[in-house]
Amino acid sequence: MKNRQFPIVSVTPKAERALRGGHPWVYDAEITAVTGDIQNGCLADVASRKGAYLGTGLVSLESKIRLRILSDNANETFSPAFWERRLRYAVDYRRAVMGDDFGCCRLVFGEADELPGLTVDRFSDILVTQVLSYGIEMRKDMIYSLLIKILGEYGVDISGIYERNDAVLREREGLELGKGWYEKYPHGETTHTVICENGIDFDVDFENGQKTGYFLDQKYNRLAVRRIAKGRRVLDCFTHTGSFALNAAKGGALKVTAADVSETAIAQARANAVRNGLEESIDFVCADVFELLTETEKNGGRPYDFIILDPPAFTKSRKTVASAQRGYKEINYRAMKILPRGGYLATCSCSHFMRSDLFEDMLSQAAADAGVRLKQIEVRQQCCDHPILRNVPETDYLKFYIFQVI
Repeated sequence: MKNRQFPIVSVTPKAERALRGGHPWVYDAEITAVTGDIQNGCLADVASRKGAYLGTGLVSLESKIRLRILSDNANETFSPAFWERRLRYAVDYRRAVMGDDFGCCRLVFGEADELPGLTVDRFSDILVTQVLSYGIEMRKDMIYSLLIKILGEYGVDISGIYERNDAVLREREGLELGKGWYEKYPHGETTHTVICENGIDFDVDFENGQKTGYFLDQKYNRLAVRRIAKGRRVLDCFTHTGSFALNAAKGGALKVTAADVSETAIAQARANAVRNGLEESIDFVCADVFELLTETEKNGGRPYDFIILDPPAFTKSRKTVASAQRGYKEINYRAMKILPRGGYLATCSCSHFMRSDLFEDMLSQAAADAGVRLKQIEVRQQCCDHPILRNVPETDYLKFYIFQVI
């Protein structure tokens, strides 16, 4: 590794194996030596204990993820042309896989697009971004400018960039928390916009909504629910903005009940129903889902024949997986108990740490305890605008199952 322009970080054999396998992270505990002046957010080369070049990445001095690899091409200079190329790959991929849904999708999905720590969602003419890497934060002006340029070449005019940098993960990078318009680009004043997904209009509050304002990753899973909902009595748990409930109603459900513990979410879901002329088909209930399912079981009867469980992530670390598994089991068990034989269950987890095998084991235990069997209809994952990079398990997070309960 002679005549390199970047400082050099030497790593353990364990880190070397991970990097050669394609995983882009180097943890602080895996660093054995540093040569040269290393600064927060700078580029640094990574070398094996024998001095072999393994890649170049962005340094985060306050994070346990000390380096995020950008490229293993030793000839790469990381000029603006490099960033433009990466962004163009990401945009062209969405244009190809999303087709007519390109107007409302995730444009950049961090490590899956080899742009670690960067999320960009497109809601029509608004971009909502989140930066979770110190190195990306330093370069965001250039990145945003290039992204606007690329979209403009495809006839997409952006009327504002809104930054949702309020995720606590930023603190681990030594970055400030906050949210607001990216003031170096022209923008309007309203922080609401209307998107059309699966033929349904939704108001998106990208200032105060969860994550970037709307969960785009369930787009086609909602269509899968819609296909089964016709003529059924549907309970949509953790409805948030009402997306599954509205899709069920649009699919011809006999009646839909949408439940969420948040009054704000219920108000927004109800407004979305009115916007689409579906308010007569949906009852909205502000309630704790655990309590609602338990109370429904106690009251007897079978008021629903299709239940949708789309909870928030019950675990965000390996340490709490066991506790999360108990939570998932509880709501799935309760749902199975109140469904009639021949009823339908859609259930999911959005946590990477709740692996598919753990989730499936939980479902088997819940079914056994409820005295039912599960006939699998579909197993789905996140929408293709949230691509899974096979050598980066962290990009594989959403598990979605549809069963008939028999």
